Amino acid sequence: MAKKITGYIKLQIPAGQANPSPPVGPALGQAGLNIMEFCKAFNAHTQSMEQGMPVPVTISVYQDRTFSFECKSPPASYFIKKAARKSKGAKLPGQEVIGKVTMDQLREIAELKKADLNANDVDAACKILAGTARSMGVTVEGQ
Repeated sequence: MAKKITGYIKLQIPAGQANPSPPVGPALGQAGLNIMEFCKAFNAHTQSMEQGMPVPVTISVYQDRTFSFECKSPPASYFIKKAARKSKGAKLPGQEVIGKVTMDQLREIAELKKADLNANDVDAACKILAGTARSMGVTVEGQ
């Protein structure tokens, strides 16, 4: 018989850097989960990723206080900032331009994120990513 899910916890944790401090500890503690067990499992799962890369994770909490988790791909904004070689987006998007990315770079990002994007093909995914880039103050060359 399947376990009964009592809730979900959504967090964004740097890859390989989960520890019991906030936001991980309090979120899991309220659900009655073993914090260190999650931290060890998450760090082992994200060991192959670039250290410090933000990883969205959804934790399913079961009635018997056990859990399972699913890691998604890092946010599109992370990849766009990395491609544009910037540390943050524009303060006034639409008025301020902070950098440029090419369509080839957007295609690479679309390939990395295709499982998490709501798109049927790479071209549609590129359009989604181009919109994200524009809202960050990054121009897209070769559209």
